[in-house]
Amino acid sequence: MTSTSKDPILVVIQLTGGNDPLNTIVPYNNPIYYDNRPNLAIPQDEVLPIDDDYGFNPALAPIKELYDQGKVSIINGVGYNNPNRSHFRSMDIWHTCEPDKVGTEGWLGRVIRDLDPNADNVLTGVNFGQGLPRSLALSGVPVASVSMLESYGILNTVTEEPNRSVALDIFSKMYSPTIGSSAVMDYLGQTGLDALKGADILKTAPEKYSSSIEYAESQISNNLRGIAKVLTADLGTRIFYTEQIGYDTHSGQAEGHRKLWTDLSRGIQDFYADLKEHGVSENVVMLLFTEFGRRVQDNGTGTDHGSGGMAMAIGDRVNGGMFGEYPSIKEQDLLEGDLQFNHDFRGVYTTIVEDWLNLDPVSVTGGQFEKLSFI
Repeated sequence: MTSTSKDPILVVIQLTGGNDPLNTIVPYNNPIYYDNRPNLAIPQDEVLPIDDDYGFNPALAPIKELYDQGKVSIINGVGYNNPNRSHFRSMDIWHTCEPDKVGTEGWLGRVIRDLDPNADNVLTGVNFGQGLPRSLALSGVPVASVSMLESYGILNTVTEEPNRSVALDIFSKMYSPTIGSSAVMDYLGQTGLDALKGADILKTAPEKYSSSIEYAESQISNNLRGIAKVLTADLGTRIFYTEQIGYDTHSGQAEGHRKLWTDLSRGIQDFYADLKEHGVSENVVMLLFTEFGRRVQDNGTGTDHGSGGMAMAIGDRVNGGMFGEYPSIKEQDLLEGDLQFNHDFRGVYTTIVEDWLNLDPVSVTGGQFEKLSFI
């Protein structure tokens, strides 16, 4: 099949809860790692080596295959000054690019605004999951949020046309902004109206889709398959977003973390294969991020909130390899027992926005930040 579009597309996958970087990209030749992780360290003979010092957790075997093909960038030591160990605050910082104050504009909302300044397409941004991530929220910017594509639509059980029109009219009036309403209500009102427009368009995506790829039965695979259906339907969507929850591994980490990455790795492998089959893999970059890392020392059955996390970029157009310095795990180099960050997360966004989406990064991040050459 030929490519549906030459426009660059970004798929963002949020690893919610704080993914443990040390047990994802493992410093398997460093005795300090094994000293600090007596209960949770990945055995040396199970690690999938990248080089003599670092290797993949075996649960990431499908991603390791893509890495060996030059399609995975590992971005080490990502964070920001004065790291916040609250899930909500740290995720807000990542979502708004505002470490020093409570931001109101999502960075991807700004991206969507800059891609489609007149909001001509209500489907420029699509989220797969419950609610609307703060990173996508920006007044005047439409974003569709889908929990299940096949059943997506406003009042879509009302099939008789006159009844449906009346019901949709009532729904739209209910969501219309009223005189004197707050900025929040204005935003919600427009979002409701945009949802009406987007719902009927999105419902056409599944019927256009066919694929030989058999995705695994997991929530993240279901979401990625949904993204593939919309992406290959050529509806003009440029920004896709989804999340995988469960990375807050205070306990039961050995099994829980392995299961999360087994599901995510398989989902990414199948999603990439699906894009390849449809001839659109060169148009897509995936960005994986998490709000913070975990503490270097395990707590017995898990790890507690830390700093100095990691990110990944995956796709045909990334420069594969390791980027950013892997944080030191020597005790004297730690920040209150946590990894130090080496690279501001807004530099990751800058690289994506400027080198992949061809937009002005300052408009999105609010400043100048050092890029890495992963694209």
